[in-house]
Amino acid sequence: MIVHKSGPVALIGGASVPDHVLERALFHGERIVAADGGAATLAAHGAVPEAVIGDFDSIPDAVRAALPEAALHLVAEQDSTDFEKCISRIEAPLIVGAGFSGARVDHQLAVCNVLVRWCRRRCVLIGEDDAIFLAPPHMTLDLPKGCRVSLFPMGAVEGRSEGLNWPIDGLCFTPDGQIGTSNFATGPVELGVTAPKLLVILPVDHLDAVVRMLMKNPARWP
Repeated sequence: MIVHKSGPVALIGGASVPDHVLERALFHGERIVAADGGAATLAAHGAVPEAVIGDFDSIPDAVRAALPEAALHLVAEQDSTDFEKCISRIEAPLIVGAGFSGARVDHQLAVCNVLVRWCRRRCVLIGEDDAIFLAPPHMTLDLPKGCRVSLFPMGAVEGRSEGLNWPIDGLCFTPDGQIGTSNFATGPVELGVTAPKLLVILPVDHLDAVVRMLMKNPARWP
C-alpha cells in the first residue's frame, strides 16, 4: 500500500472536474490523493495531495516539480489505468473520487471495470450529474420518493429489493441481457445482491447518503 488511512480519502483524477464537484469530493475526504494529472486540478485550486500515483504521462512538469519527492509514486507499467494504479494502492474505509468521467466512453467503461474487479475497495465516483458505486452484498439507503435509481450489471448477478418501483426479485441481470436503468425509489431502498457485479447510479445530490451508508455498512465482499 502507498496510502493507508483510517478515514475516507478523496481521489482526484485527470479528467475535467467542475469546481462544485471537486469541492464535494474534497469535503468527504480526510486526505487527498491525485491520480497523475489530477495533481494539476488540485494545484489550480490551491490544494496539495499527500500522494500522487500514476505513470506520470499527464502531470505537468511544473506541477510535479512543486511537489515533494516523497509524495510522487511512479507506477510505470502500462497494463492498468491510473485509476486502477490508485485504487489498488489505497487502503481506506472509503474512496470518494472525482475527475474520472468525461467525454471518452472508453475511459468511463474502464473505470466501471475497475470498480467491479477491485470489489474489496469501497469507492464512490462522482461527476456533474451522477454518483456511481458497486453495490455491497446488502445495503439500505435513505432516498426520497421518485429518486432515480439505476442498476447496471457488469456480470451475471441476481438480487432482491424493497423500495424500488420495479422490484428486482427473481431477475437475472447481465450486461447483454436484463439491466435495471431508470428505476426509481418509492421511499428508502433496501437492496441485496448475490455477487460484486452490480453498479448503482444515483443523482449526485444524494452523495451524502451514499457516503454515510458505505462508511457504516459492515457487509463487504470477500
